[in-house]
Amino acid sequence: VSRILRVHFQRVRSAAIGPDLSHRRTMVDRVLSSPTVRTSIEERARSKSITEYKAWKEARKYAFEIAADYSYGFVRVASFALTWFWNRIYDGVELKHFREFQQRAPDYEIVYVPCHRSHIDYLLVSYFVYHNGLVPPHVAAGVNLNLPVLGRFLRKGGAFFLRRSFRSQKLYAAVFFEYLSRILSNGTAIEYFIEGTRSRTGRLLQPKGGMLSMTVRSYLHSPSRPIMFQPIYVGYERLVEGGSYTAELSGQKKKSESLGDLLKVFGILKKRYGKVHVSFAEPVFLDEMLDQHAPDWMYRANDDTERPPWLSPLVDHLGQRIMTGMNQATHVNAINLLAAILLTTRKLAMDRNELQRQLELYKEMLQECPYSDRVTVTGKSPAEIIAYGIELTAIEAREHPLGDIIAVTSDQSVLLTYFRNNISHLLAVPSLVASCFLNAQQIEAEQVHRISQALYPFLRAELFLPWDEREFVRAVDAHIDWLVGRGLLTRRRRKHRLERPEGGSFEGLQLRIVGHALLQTFERYYITVAILAKNGSGSLTRGELEKLCTLTAQRISELNEFAAPEFSDRYLFRQFISLLREQGVLKTNEDEKLEFNSVIQQLSTDAKFILSQEIRHGIIRVAPQVLRERSGVEVGD
Repeated sequence: VSRILRVHFQRVRSAAIGPDLSHRRTMVDRVLSSPTVRTSIEERARSKSITEYKAWKEARKYAFEIAADYSYGFVRVASFALTWFWNRIYDGVELKHFREFQQRAPDYEIVYVPCHRSHIDYLLVSYFVYHNGLVPPHVAAGVNLNLPVLGRFLRKGGAFFLRRSFRSQKLYAAVFFEYLSRILSNGTAIEYFIEGTRSRTGRLLQPKGGMLSMTVRSYLHSPSRPIMFQPIYVGYERLVEGGSYTAELSGQKKKSESLGDLLKVFGILKKRYGKVHVSFAEPVFLDEMLDQHAPDWMYRANDDTERPPWLSPLVDHLGQRIMTGMNQATHVNAINLLAAILLTTRKLAMDRNELQRQLELYKEMLQECPYSDRVTVTGKSPAEIIAYGIELTAIEAREHPLGDIIAVTSDQSVLLTYFRNNISHLLAVPSLVASCFLNAQQIEAEQVHRISQALYPFLRAELFLPWDEREFVRAVDAHIDWLVGRGLLTRRRRKHRLERPEGGSFEGLQLRIVGHALLQTFERYYITVAILAKNGSGSLTRGELEKLCTLTAQRISELNEFAAPEFSDRYLFRQFISLLREQGVLKTNEDEKLEFNSVIQQLSTDAKFILSQEIRHGIIRVAPQVLRERSGVEVGD
């Protein structure tokens, strides 16, 4: 019994105060003396025809560039400073689903993987982990933050630095891998952002596999305690970087970080940024993932120089699980709801009473058709949500004799797309169902299922949706039943046919707003389909298609009403084209041209239910014009 208790208390102690951390110089010496790094030093000396001592000095320079210099005293002082800072700029920070994690933490090596929305993310997670009795993690930070003075402070707080890419730098890669292996095997909790950079659109970015792969390989190299990945959702009501994000979303080039940015803190301290919500998602256990992808992984010899064939699929699956988990722990705040509703309107404005009723509808829908049991929704009433949005200057109230109008403020329209995108995944299913009735009074329930299932693979990949095909069908049915129960749809002909409310009714307006939540995503899909159909199978290369899609989207944005900044994002078009290839809809012939099957025509036909004739004809009209002007390809109108 005493032995069991000693082990238990040792685990609790390690979780609370961390492992024994050697001096930074000692850690560097251990990294440089490891067999892996010694071999890389010898290879570097041979390949560059330099002495081993010179190669060793390069490795030593890399190690000091990377290594943290953790100081418990500094962390303690920093915690007091951050407490003052949070109270100065925020109305509170809410921590959700932490207790369950706290109970599990002593038994695992923890890898914190938050979504990346702001530079504040670095500080928030470490601060709240520390203030809830656990040791702050070592945080992987981009070398761009290793600035004079600031870099030293960050190292004292547990930051270790890595370069954006080091595939071709074998010596640097060996040093970094060995350092990561050392701190993991020591029992040090770590934190990194698998999106690679801060999201400027509010959506989760596709995960980068580099750090995940090195974590898995480090664990295979020297497994000690089992690893638990802890996804974390961080949600803001106003962004500290709001001004720079708006500039970047409007087309300006991203500015590199500099010491001058620290002076912006004085401007930040003069404003209020609402509340922050930090929500802990369902953890992902590495051993379970390894058992699934490589059942005999425990009994295999681990060679650091070899990568088993199952590693890449494992890392991809792990990344998807983590990102999906983040979305399943979303908190829906007041600004998210206001943005999701107001940005669907033509003038970005609504009657106050209508807006209040739509806010109530969204709150009830999110609670009664739950996306997951960890999603939470603001407790504010619709009237309080509107007042709060006005207080944070996201919206404004305009007096009118027939009733107040609530509108997006002129300088916030672009930034509000960010907050709408935070919850796009939560609105995906109801929006998909409702969008089928935007241009049809009635439609067979079977048709709704067919259209939804055709689009689901693309939405699932883009928004990290959690359901498999059967679960998705059940989710669609649940939302249809809910919309029927609320009077937004009616069942006809023995429940096989669905009908929307008459035009001009308030229920019809509510359904239209729900259907418009993802309308620009569907428009983006149709641009790709229209360009393929216009040019014909086997006419365009993948690169040409991506470019033409981007140009068409940009032109449509210029010619039509407000469009979200990501509407013409080339990466999203690239992802959609890749998914069409994975689904077998597109294939590349021997001339590197894209050939397509009948699914493209079916997608084009189904678009008439979701996209109006005006939108479809506008896209078709613009696409040939761009093709003639930009690519020299002659097509008919």
